[in-house]
Amino acid sequence: MKKIYFIRHAKAAQKDYENDFERDLNERGKKDLALMCDRLKKHKVRVDTIFSSPAKRCAKTANKMADAVKFKGKIEFVDMFYEASVSDMLEFIRELDDKLNSVFIVSHNDTITEICELLSDAAIGNIPTCGIFCIEFESPFKNIKEHENRALFFDYPKKHKKD
Repeated sequence: MKKIYFIRHAKAAQKDYENDFERDLNERGKKDLALMCDRLKKHKVRVDTIFSSPAKRCAKTANKMADAVKFKGKIEFVDMFYEASVSDMLEFIRELDDKLNSVFIVSHNDTITEICELLSDAAIGNIPTCGIFCIEFESPFKNIKEHENRALFFDYPKKHKKD
């Protein structure tokens, strides 16, 4: 069984940035990221490779999560992820090496939510910032079909906040 962990970047600053690409994590994003990294550690998640948008907020999210799961490889930054369409993302996934069994994809909404709904058996509406949606695949990546793969879990920071 193959797994892809689709991860939306942590919460980023909204103001004081001339360039959206350079937006950095804000304080809430940093706290939420620490929480989600602890969740990955608790569940002993391991990953073969990590692909991330090169945008600053995604790169920082990917690096922290790589540390949390003790990933020893090099994160691959995929320029196309920054403004990827769902069809771009699907094509990317179908071209993954079948030697990979566990993959992180760190990217942006709306694409990250839409690809999860397209590939899984779930209707989620929205992946919040720093949310993780894991899908399990029985077929090789090149043969992945829409709506025929099982959602393993959906976790995000607000699930763990006490009112």
